[in-house]
Amino acid sequence: MSTLHIPSSCPAEEILMRTTHLGIGAHQDDLEFMAYHGIATCYDSDRNWFTGVTCTSGGGSSRSGPFANHSDEEMQKIRHKEQIKAANIGKYAAQYQLGHSSAAIKGTGYSALVKELATIIQETQPTVLYTHNPTDKHPSHLAVFAATLQALRTLPSTLHPFTFLGCEVWRDLDWLPDQHKVRLDVSPYPELASELNQCFQSQIAGGKNYHHAIIGRRTAHATFSDPHAGDEVSQLTFALDLLPLLKKPSLSPAQYCSDLITEFHEEVESGLGNYEECSFSHPLRFPENSEIHPSSLNPDGTN
Repeated sequence: MSTLHIPSSCPAEEILMRTTHLGIGAHQDDLEFMAYHGIATCYDSDRNWFTGVTCTSGGGSSRSGPFANHSDEEMQKIRHKEQIKAANIGKYAAQYQLGHSSAAIKGTGYSALVKELATIIQETQPTVLYTHNPTDKHPSHLAVFAATLQALRTLPSTLHPFTFLGCEVWRDLDWLPDQHKVRLDVSPYPELASELNQCFQSQIAGGKNYHHAIIGRRTAHATFSDPHAGDEVSQLTFALDLLPLLKKPSLSPAQYCSDLITEFHEEVESGLGNYEECSFSHPLRFPENSEIHPSSLNPDGTN
């Protein structure tokens, strides 16, 4: 069942039209992990307002520990409450929870999701839109990305966001060639980020240490984003610019990603090109049928 939660006392129509940043995620916690840039930008702001959309019910989530014996119906209620808690803490303008099963949005319910998202985009008219990126490896995330793109393509260009970003969850985007990386500073309000991440105890206590993983990824990106410069921010995420898919409706997401992978491939080849003919005076060789394995060697090559 679809629900709309508004943390403030403002009328729904008024608060939705305030939206400047819209996040569309598959599961409860995806928004806080992938679209924190929008949440932080809007937090305590008089000009910017974040609205979240969670597409699935949470009933099929993994569970162990204290949640191991919970039914799908019980998990739906728990995860619904966790997302509401996050919306209240983050001072979102509004939080939609559409309540689809993950199976549905990957199959017969996909068209219904597209129509719902098109309606929400019309209601909110965001200038910035965050969703999953098309190289994510979670099937439900890919379904939400595809539905978001299709929803936008059904709408007139006047309703398209100025910024349309595909964000990291189940794959980093550090492999993108630098000119294609959209760098999002997520350093502000570290206490807020931590509190939001820990709203989802059904997943953390249920067997997934998302809180530390997300902070670790953001910290690593900040340090490893540039080998020749000091850290300019303490927390960083990468996103992929999805506007080319709106500006050129004939461009398929698969082709767009394929072109990026080809560019990455060429970058790797170019970097190694000057060393292809190098020879080593004492290459390490292993005799045929040798029982010595490289992992058994000490750093100096001895075993």
